[in-house]
Amino acid sequence: MTFPIQRLRRLRKTEVLRSMVRETHLRPSNLIMPLFVCPGRDVCVSIPSMPGNSRMSADRIAEYCKEIQDAGVPAVLLFGIPESKDPTGTSGYTPDGVVQTAVREIKKSCPELAVITDVCLCEYTNHGHCGVLKGHDVDNDQTLPLLQKMALSHAEAGADIVAPSDMMDGRIGAIRQCLDSNGFHDTIILAYAAKFASAFYGPFRDAADSAPAFGDRRSYQMDPANGDEAMREIALDLEEGADMIMVKPGLPYLDIIWRAKQTFNAPLAAYNVSGEFSMIKAAGERGWLDEERAMMESLVCLKRAGADLIITYYALEAAKKISA
Repeated sequence: MTFPIQRLRRLRKTEVLRSMVRETHLRPSNLIMPLFVCPGRDVCVSIPSMPGNSRMSADRIAEYCKEIQDAGVPAVLLFGIPESKDPTGTSGYTPDGVVQTAVREIKKSCPELAVITDVCLCEYTNHGHCGVLKGHDVDNDQTLPLLQKMALSHAEAGADIVAPSDMMDGRIGAIRQCLDSNGFHDTIILAYAAKFASAFYGPFRDAADSAPAFGDRRSYQMDPANGDEAMREIALDLEEGADMIMVKPGLPYLDIIWRAKQTFNAPLAAYNVSGEFSMIKAAGERGWLDEERAMMESLVCLKRAGADLIITYYALEAAKKISA
């Protein structure tokens, strides 16, 4: 039967009717809040390119996490801004590093909050690349032991989930072996399995002070044109022991999210990255669009595409909106 018998607009007439037949539901429990940890005490420095976000010391982050947890957001993702950097990112895997310190502080104040830690050298190296350099190239195999040390130090500090974002070949297997051999069998690995060499990371690199000193990261991050290769990357990470997978960025790669969920049906996170956040924020500030509606629409579409979890700088704001 067709029009006029079938009138799909009947189900859209009121908000009550729309909510009754809504297919995709976004909940606070689907959201993860990224945070930037810096040295010191009682430090909170705003990030101009990411309005509403700040670099915070461990004590301030632990306090902020109480608000995040109270809003129903179940997890945070920590990135470190160290006091010093060197060619091999030593400050990233010391027991008293900024991330390790923050993990311990958060676990004291919010023991039920899941703490995820980013595992990558780019924030800790003075050249800004994600691994050990051999000339101007990143040496994949020499980088793996340092990623193992970083992941282990995070687990020892109390991290629930480690998230390798470096895109070195074999790093998931190396980290799984290291964690298991040191008794951390239950530490979860969330693999940045399909991380693309994207222009949408710009504000993050400003926030984390992690822009490469030369060249770019296209020799290890994925070509944005490649979908089949993303499936191969995800398959390898799962084979090596990843418990959860991630697609990054989110909105430009909805097709990859959909394919990954349909192909592997593994727990899947999408990273709604800094550039996606800042575009909506800037357009909203200028009155070019309704920021709140654009925020919710962008997050719902990631969920609709297949994401179980969404890492987003809008996590706290969205959770409050959903619960209102």
